[in-house]
Amino acid sequence: MTLEEFESLLESGIETQRLDYKGACNWDVDVFAKDILALSNVRDGGYLVMGVDETDTGYKRTGTTTEQRRTFNIDIMKDQMNSFADPYVDFEVSFPTDRLNLQYIVVSVKEFRDIPIICKRNSRETHAGVIYFRNRNRRPESAPVSNSYDMREIIESATVKLMRRSREFGYSVENIDEKLFNDELGGL
Repeated sequence: MTLEEFESLLESGIETQRLDYKGACNWDVDVFAKDILALSNVRDGGYLVMGVDETDTGYKRTGTTTEQRRTFNIDIMKDQMNSFADPYVDFEVSFPTDRLNLQYIVVSVKEFRDIPIICKRNSRETHAGVIYFRNRNRRPESAPVSNSYDMREIIESATVKLMRRSREFGYSVENIDEKLFNDELGGL
């Protein structure tokens, strides 16, 4: 991620379906699992940015400490997240510096590969068997899928992925409606 790309994440000043701010903190899988699972089910994935505090008037850049950044060890994080995600969730960690020379932690979560990610473990924040998502019908938050619009978005994304994968194997989906329509017209 370039400095310009990172600055655009910080300067937006609002959380979105693909962007979640957190204050400076250490890695704790029980705290972050729900957010990582939710972002993995969002089209194109998203970002968790640690080092941004919520205030009464918006968000304030605070950065993170060296000790906090050390706790975000990608190997340990992935091992721990494997116990929460079915199938696995793919993400990366980076430690960018902003234009003010503050350092942050960014977890870049990729969208699910083939099928939506289901939580497979209970914790303080998660429940086994639940699909988490960053909703759009109210203030963005990581929460269980609770409405048909969010579920439809997840299903549509999975369907597109399945169709692309089927084409890679040489399968195609016949357009039955068009064939039926042409048959009705009888060649006119």
